[in-house]
Amino acid sequence: MRTRQCAGDLLKNVQLKSMEANNKAQQELEQIEREVALLEATPGQNAQTHRQLGELQERVHTLRQEMKASQTAWQKTELARHPQRPQTLDYIDRLFTDFSEIHGDRTFGDDAAIICGMARFHGEEILVVGTQKGRDMKQRVYRNFGTPHPEGYRKALRIMQVAEKFRRPIFTLVDTDGAYPGIHAEERGQAEAIAHNLREMAGLEVPIIATVIGVGGSGGALAIAVADRVLMMENSIYSVISPEGCAAIMWRDATKKELAAEAMRITATDLSELGCIDDIVPEPEGGAHRDYEAAANLLDISLQKHLAELKRLPPADLLVSRYNKFRNIAQFFKTVA
Repeated sequence: MRTRQCAGDLLKNVQLKSMEANNKAQQELEQIEREVALLEATPGQNAQTHRQLGELQERVHTLRQEMKASQTAWQKTELARHPQRPQTLDYIDRLFTDFSEIHGDRTFGDDAAIICGMARFHGEEILVVGTQKGRDMKQRVYRNFGTPHPEGYRKALRIMQVAEKFRRPIFTLVDTDGAYPGIHAEERGQAEAIAHNLREMAGLEVPIIATVIGVGGSGGALAIAVADRVLMMENSIYSVISPEGCAAIMWRDATKKELAAEAMRITATDLSELGCIDDIVPEPEGGAHRDYEAAANLLDISLQKHLAELKRLPPADLLVSRYNKFRNIAQFFKTVA
Protein backbone atom coordinates (compact mmCIF):
# COMPACT_ATOMS: atom_id res chain seq x y z
CA MET A 1 0.00 0.00 0.00
CA ARG A 2 2.86 2.38 0.92
CA THR A 3 4.67 1.66 -2.36
CA ARG A 4 1.49 2.32 -4.36
CA GLN A 5 0.97 5.63 -2.53
CA CYS A 6 4.58 6.75 -3.20
CA ALA A 7 4.26 5.84 -6.89
CA GLY A 8 1.01 7.77 -7.07
CA ASP A 9 2.58 10.82 -5.41
CA LEU A 10 5.56 10.70 -7.78
CA LEU A 11 3.29 10.47 -10.81
CA LYS A 12 1.21 13.35 -9.50
CA ASN A 13 4.31 15.53 -9.04
CA VAL A 14 5.44 14.81 -12.60
CA GLN A 15 1.98 15.67 -13.88
CA LEU A 16 1.88 18.93 -11.90
CA LYS A 17 5.25 20.04 -13.29
CA SER A 18 4.13 19.18 -16.82
CA MET A 19 0.89 21.08 -16.37
CA GLU A 20 2.70 24.13 -14.96
CA ALA A 21 5.07 24.16 -17.94
CA ASN A 22 2.15 23.83 -20.34
CA ASN A 23 0.25 26.63 -18.61
CA LYS A 24 3.23 28.97 -18.96
CA ALA A 25 3.64 28.00 -22.60
CA GLN A 26 -0.09 28.55 -23.16
CA GLN A 27 0.09 32.04 -21.65
CA GLU A 28 3.07 32.93 -23.84
CA LEU A 29 1.31 31.47 -26.87
CA GLU A 30 -1.81 33.57 -26.27
CA GLN A 31 0.31 36.71 -25.86
CA ILE A 32 2.21 36.07 -29.10
CA GLU A 33 -1.02 35.31 -30.99
CA ARG A 34 -2.42 38.66 -29.87
CA GLU A 35 0.75 40.38 -31.12
CA VAL A 36 0.49 38.56 -34.44
CA ALA A 37 -3.14 39.63 -34.83
CA LEU A 38 -2.20 43.27 -34.15
CA LEU A 39 0.68 43.20 -36.64
CA GLU A 40 -1.47 41.56 -39.33
CA ALA A 41 -4.10 44.24 -38.86
CA THR A 42 -1.54 47.04 -39.18
CA PRO A 43 -1.91 48.86 -42.53
CA GLY A 44 1.10 49.54 -44.75
CA GLN A 45 3.34 46.70 -43.52
CA ASN A 46 7.03 47.05 -44.34
CA ALA A 47 9.87 44.54 -44.57
CA GLN A 48 10.63 44.84 -40.85
CA THR A 49 7.00 44.05 -39.96
CA HIS A 50 7.01 40.99 -42.23
CA ARG A 51 10.24 39.80 -40.65
CA GLN A 52 8.81 40.28 -37.14
CA LEU A 53 5.66 38.39 -38.14
CA GLY A 54 7.75 35.50 -39.43
CA GLU A 55 9.72 35.31 -36.17
CA LEU A 56 6.56 35.37 -34.07
CA GLN A 57 4.86 32.68 -36.17
CA GLU A 58 7.97 30.51 -35.87
CA ARG A 59 7.82 30.93 -32.08
CA VAL A 60 4.12 29.99 -32.13
CA HIS A 61 4.97 26.79 -34.03
CA THR A 62 7.77 25.96 -31.56
CA LEU A 63 5.55 26.51 -28.53
CA ARG A 64 2.80 24.31 -29.94
CA GLN A 65 5.26 21.52 -30.62
CA GLU A 66 6.64 21.78 -27.07
CA MET A 67 3.16 21.73 -25.58
CA LYS A 68 2.18 18.77 -27.75
CA ALA A 69 5.25 16.78 -26.69
CA SER A 70 4.62 17.33 -22.97
CA GLN A 71 0.84 16.91 -22.90
CA THR A 72 -0.50 14.74 -20.10
CA ALA A 73 -3.35 12.27 -20.52
CA TRP A 74 -5.67 14.67 -18.70
CA GLN A 75 -4.76 17.55 -21.02
CA LYS A 76 -5.59 15.35 -23.98
CA THR A 77 -8.87 14.45 -22.28
CA GLU A 78 -9.71 18.15 -22.08
CA LEU A 79 -8.87 18.54 -25.78
CA ALA A 80 -11.06 15.55 -26.64
CA ARG A 81 -13.93 17.24 -24.76
CA HIS A 82 -13.34 20.71 -26.23
CA PRO A 83 -16.76 22.28 -26.94
CA GLN A 84 -15.62 23.54 -30.36
CA ARG A 85 -14.14 20.22 -31.48
CA PRO A 86 -15.55 19.05 -34.85
CA GLN A 87 -18.40 16.59 -34.51
CA THR A 88 -19.90 13.95 -36.80
CA LEU A 89 -21.92 16.38 -38.94
CA ASP A 90 -18.85 18.60 -39.39
CA TYR A 91 -16.91 15.64 -40.81
CA ILE A 92 -19.85 14.44 -42.91
CA ASP A 93 -20.08 17.86 -44.57
CA ARG A 94 -16.38 17.79 -45.44
CA LEU A 95 -15.67 14.13 -46.18
CA PHE A 96 -18.75 12.83 -47.97
CA THR A 97 -21.08 13.88 -50.77
CA ASP A 98 -24.76 13.14 -51.43
CA PHE A 99 -25.41 12.36 -47.76
CA SER A 100 -28.97 11.15 -47.18
CA GLU A 101 -29.94 10.64 -43.54
CA ILE A 102 -32.06 7.64 -42.54
CA HIS A 103 -34.24 7.71 -39.41
CA GLY A 104 -35.87 5.27 -37.04
CA ASP A 105 -35.31 1.73 -35.76
CA ARG A 106 -38.75 0.46 -36.94
CA THR A 107 -39.43 -0.66 -33.38
CA PHE A 108 -39.74 2.31 -31.06
CA GLY A 109 -38.63 5.58 -32.67
CA ASP A 110 -35.72 7.72 -33.84
CA ASP A 111 -32.74 8.67 -31.69
CA ALA A 112 -31.12 11.98 -32.65
CA ALA A 113 -27.93 11.11 -30.74
CA ILE A 114 -26.97 8.74 -33.57
CA ILE A 115 -26.86 9.91 -37.17
CA CYS A 116 -27.04 7.33 -39.98
CA GLY A 117 -27.16 7.73 -43.71
CA MET A 118 -25.98 6.72 -47.14
CA ALA A 119 -23.37 8.87 -48.86
CA ARG A 120 -20.49 8.81 -51.32
CA PHE A 121 -16.82 8.79 -50.42
CA HIS A 122 -14.69 9.82 -53.40
CA GLY A 123 -17.48 8.60 -55.66
CA GLU A 124 -17.99 5.25 -53.90
CA GLU A 125 -21.30 4.53 -52.18
CA ILE A 126 -20.86 4.01 -48.45
CA LEU A 127 -22.76 4.11 -45.15
CA VAL A 128 -21.81 6.53 -42.37
CA VAL A 129 -22.88 6.21 -38.73
CA GLY A 130 -21.89 8.63 -35.99
CA THR A 131 -22.79 10.08 -32.62
CA GLN A 132 -23.62 13.79 -32.42
CA LYS A 133 -23.45 15.86 -29.21
CA GLY A 134 -24.70 19.20 -30.49
CA ARG A 135 -23.28 22.69 -30.02
CA ASP A 136 -25.65 25.00 -28.13
CA MET A 137 -27.98 23.91 -25.34
CA LYS A 138 -30.98 23.45 -27.63
CA GLN A 139 -29.01 21.11 -29.92
CA ARG A 140 -27.49 19.24 -26.99
CA VAL A 141 -30.87 18.54 -25.46
CA TYR A 142 -32.19 17.41 -28.87
CA ARG A 143 -29.15 15.14 -29.34
CA ASN A 144 -29.35 13.95 -25.71
CA PHE A 145 -25.77 15.21 -25.25
CA GLY A 146 -24.54 12.48 -27.59
CA THR A 147 -25.59 9.61 -25.29
CA PRO A 148 -27.69 7.20 -27.39
CA HIS A 149 -30.83 5.33 -26.37
CA PRO A 150 -31.39 1.68 -27.40
CA GLU A 151 -33.34 2.78 -30.47
CA GLY A 152 -30.24 4.63 -31.64
CA TYR A 153 -28.16 1.47 -31.61
CA ARG A 154 -30.96 -0.51 -33.24
CA LYS A 155 -31.26 2.14 -35.94
CA ALA A 156 -27.52 1.98 -36.56
CA LEU A 157 -27.56 -1.81 -36.85
CA ARG A 158 -30.59 -1.78 -39.15
CA ILE A 159 -28.84 0.59 -41.54
CA MET A 160 -25.56 -1.34 -41.34
CA GLN A 161 -27.39 -4.49 -42.37
CA VAL A 162 -28.83 -2.60 -45.35
CA ALA A 163 -25.27 -1.54 -46.25
CA GLU A 164 -24.16 -5.17 -46.09
CA LYS A 165 -27.02 -6.16 -48.40
CA PHE A 166 -25.85 -3.69 -51.03
CA ARG A 167 -22.13 -4.35 -50.38
CA ARG A 168 -21.35 -0.83 -49.16
CA PRO A 169 -18.41 -0.13 -46.80
CA ILE A 170 -19.30 1.29 -43.38
CA PHE A 171 -17.65 4.28 -41.69
CA THR A 172 -18.47 5.04 -38.06
CA LEU A 173 -17.53 8.24 -36.21
CA VAL A 174 -17.43 7.86 -32.43
CA ASP A 175 -17.86 10.77 -30.01
CA THR A 176 -19.89 9.84 -26.94
CA ASP A 177 -19.39 9.70 -23.18
CA GLY A 178 -21.38 6.46 -23.22
CA ALA A 179 -24.85 5.03 -23.72
CA TYR A 180 -27.65 6.87 -21.94
CA PRO A 181 -28.06 5.30 -18.44
CA GLY A 182 -31.60 6.53 -17.72
CA ILE A 183 -34.38 4.27 -16.50
CA HIS A 184 -36.37 4.47 -19.77
CA ALA A 185 -33.32 3.38 -21.76
CA GLU A 186 -32.85 0.44 -19.41
CA GLU A 187 -36.54 -0.47 -19.72
CA ARG A 188 -36.17 -0.55 -23.52
CA GLY A 189 -33.18 -2.89 -23.34
CA GLN A 190 -30.05 -0.74 -23.44
CA ALA A 191 -27.63 -3.55 -22.57
CA GLU A 192 -29.29 -5.95 -25.01
CA ALA A 193 -29.14 -3.39 -27.83
CA ILE A 194 -25.41 -2.84 -27.27
CA ALA A 195 -24.69 -6.57 -27.01
CA HIS A 196 -26.70 -7.24 -30.17
CA ASN A 197 -24.66 -4.66 -32.07
CA LEU A 198 -21.38 -6.19 -30.89
CA ARG A 199 -22.42 -9.63 -32.09
CA GLU A 200 -23.90 -8.57 -35.40
CA MET A 201 -21.15 -6.12 -36.36
CA ALA A 202 -18.59 -8.89 -35.86
CA GLY A 203 -20.28 -10.80 -38.70
CA LEU A 204 -20.98 -8.08 -41.29
CA GLU A 205 -19.36 -9.05 -44.59
CA VAL A 206 -18.32 -5.54 -45.64
CA PRO A 207 -15.34 -3.38 -44.61
CA ILE A 208 -15.94 -1.40 -41.42
CA ILE A 209 -13.73 1.51 -40.32
CA ALA A 210 -14.40 3.16 -36.96
CA THR A 211 -12.83 6.48 -35.97
CA VAL A 212 -12.86 7.95 -32.48
CA ILE A 213 -13.09 11.68 -33.25
CA GLY A 214 -13.50 12.92 -29.66
CA VAL A 215 -14.50 10.85 -26.65
CA GLY A 216 -15.00 7.11 -26.97
CA GLY A 217 -16.76 6.13 -23.77
CA SER A 218 -17.61 2.62 -22.57
CA GLY A 219 -19.98 0.23 -24.33
CA GLY A 220 -21.80 3.18 -25.84
CA ALA A 221 -18.79 3.76 -28.07
CA LEU A 222 -17.93 0.10 -28.63
CA ALA A 223 -21.46 -0.58 -29.90
CA ILE A 224 -20.56 1.15 -33.17
CA ALA A 225 -16.81 0.42 -33.14
CA VAL A 226 -16.50 -3.32 -33.79
CA ALA A 227 -14.55 -2.70 -36.97
CA ASP A 228 -11.80 -4.02 -39.20
CA ARG A 229 -9.84 -0.82 -38.54
CA VAL A 230 -10.18 1.31 -35.42
CA LEU A 231 -8.63 4.75 -35.80
CA MET A 232 -8.25 7.55 -33.28
CA MET A 233 -7.79 11.25 -33.86
CA GLU A 234 -4.55 12.36 -32.23
CA ASN A 235 -6.25 14.19 -29.33
CA SER A 236 -9.14 11.79 -28.75
CA ILE A 237 -9.58 9.34 -25.86
CA TYR A 238 -11.08 5.85 -25.67
CA SER A 239 -11.88 4.19 -22.35
CA VAL A 240 -14.27 1.98 -20.43
CA ILE A 241 -15.02 4.76 -17.91
CA SER A 242 -14.29 8.45 -17.52
CA PRO A 243 -11.20 9.50 -15.50
CA GLU A 244 -13.51 11.10 -12.93
CA GLY A 245 -15.52 7.89 -12.60
CA CYS A 246 -12.38 5.78 -12.28
CA ALA A 247 -10.94 8.10 -9.60
CA ALA A 248 -14.22 8.01 -7.65
CA ILE A 249 -14.14 4.20 -7.63
CA MET A 250 -10.41 3.66 -7.03
CA TRP A 251 -9.67 6.45 -4.55
CA ARG A 252 -13.15 7.63 -3.52
CA ASP A 253 -11.99 11.00 -4.80
CA ALA A 254 -13.00 12.33 -8.24
CA THR A 255 -10.42 15.14 -7.96
CA LYS A 256 -7.71 12.55 -8.69
CA LYS A 257 -8.93 12.48 -12.29
CA GLU A 258 -5.48 13.44 -13.66
CA LEU A 259 -3.87 10.46 -11.94
CA ALA A 260 -6.65 8.18 -13.17
CA ALA A 261 -6.32 9.42 -16.75
CA GLU A 262 -2.60 8.62 -16.72
CA ALA A 263 -3.06 5.19 -15.16
CA MET A 264 -5.90 4.17 -17.48
CA ARG A 265 -3.83 4.75 -20.65
CA ILE A 266 -6.70 6.23 -22.62
CA THR A 267 -4.86 8.35 -25.20
CA ALA A 268 -4.32 7.41 -28.83
CA THR A 269 -0.58 6.87 -28.26
CA ASP A 270 -1.19 4.56 -25.30
CA LEU A 271 -3.84 2.51 -27.08
CA SER A 272 -1.70 2.19 -30.20
CA GLU A 273 1.17 0.82 -28.08
CA LEU A 274 -1.25 -1.64 -26.44
CA GLY A 275 -2.50 -2.84 -29.84
CA CYS A 276 -6.09 -1.73 -29.21
CA ILE A 277 -6.27 0.57 -32.24
CA ASP A 278 -4.84 0.41 -35.74
CA ASP A 279 -3.82 3.98 -36.56
CA ILE A 280 -3.54 7.49 -35.15
CA VAL A 281 -4.89 10.29 -37.34
CA PRO A 282 -2.82 13.48 -36.88
CA GLU A 283 -4.54 16.77 -36.11
CA PRO A 284 -3.72 20.38 -37.04
CA GLU A 285 -1.47 22.30 -34.66
CA GLY A 286 -3.32 23.05 -31.44
CA GLY A 287 -6.06 20.49 -32.07
CA ALA A 288 -8.84 19.71 -34.54
CA HIS A 289 -11.01 22.54 -33.16
CA ARG A 290 -8.59 25.10 -34.60
CA ASP A 291 -9.02 24.06 -38.23
CA TYR A 292 -11.96 21.87 -39.29
CA GLU A 293 -10.86 21.70 -42.92
CA ALA A 294 -7.34 20.53 -42.11
CA ALA A 295 -8.64 17.96 -39.60
CA ALA A 296 -11.07 16.55 -42.18
CA ASN A 297 -8.35 16.39 -44.84
CA LEU A 298 -6.04 14.44 -42.53
CA LEU A 299 -8.84 12.00 -41.68
CA ASP A 300 -9.72 11.70 -45.37
CA ILE A 301 -6.19 10.54 -46.18
CA SER A 302 -6.29 7.87 -43.48
CA LEU A 303 -9.76 6.61 -44.44
CA GLN A 304 -8.76 6.28 -48.10
CA LYS A 305 -5.66 4.28 -47.18
CA HIS A 306 -7.43 1.82 -44.89
CA LEU A 307 -10.45 1.38 -47.16
CA ALA A 308 -8.18 0.51 -50.09
CA GLU A 309 -6.45 -2.15 -47.97
CA LEU A 310 -9.71 -3.68 -46.73
CA LYS A 311 -11.33 -3.79 -50.16
CA ARG A 312 -8.60 -6.17 -51.33
CA LEU A 313 -9.73 -8.79 -48.80
CA PRO A 314 -12.53 -11.26 -49.66
CA PRO A 315 -15.42 -11.33 -47.14
CA ALA A 316 -14.28 -14.60 -45.52
CA ASP A 317 -10.80 -13.22 -44.84
CA LEU A 318 -12.32 -9.98 -43.59
CA LEU A 319 -14.36 -11.82 -40.96
CA VAL A 320 -11.43 -13.95 -39.81
CA SER A 321 -9.19 -10.90 -39.55
CA ARG A 322 -11.82 -8.96 -37.57
CA TYR A 323 -12.38 -11.89 -35.21
CA ASN A 324 -8.66 -12.34 -34.57
CA LYS A 325 -8.21 -8.61 -34.05
CA PHE A 326 -10.64 -8.46 -31.12
CA ARG A 327 -9.61 -11.85 -29.71
CA ASN A 328 -6.01 -10.67 -29.43
CA ILE A 329 -6.71 -7.34 -27.75
CA ALA A 330 -5.58 -7.10 -24.11
CA GLN A 331 -3.56 -10.30 -24.09
CA PHE A 332 -0.30 -9.57 -22.31
CA PHE A 333 2.40 -11.97 -21.22
CA LYS A 334 5.53 -11.44 -19.11
CA THR A 335 8.72 -13.10 -20.25
CA VAL A 336 10.47 -14.89 -17.40
CA ALA A 337 14.25 -14.59 -17.62
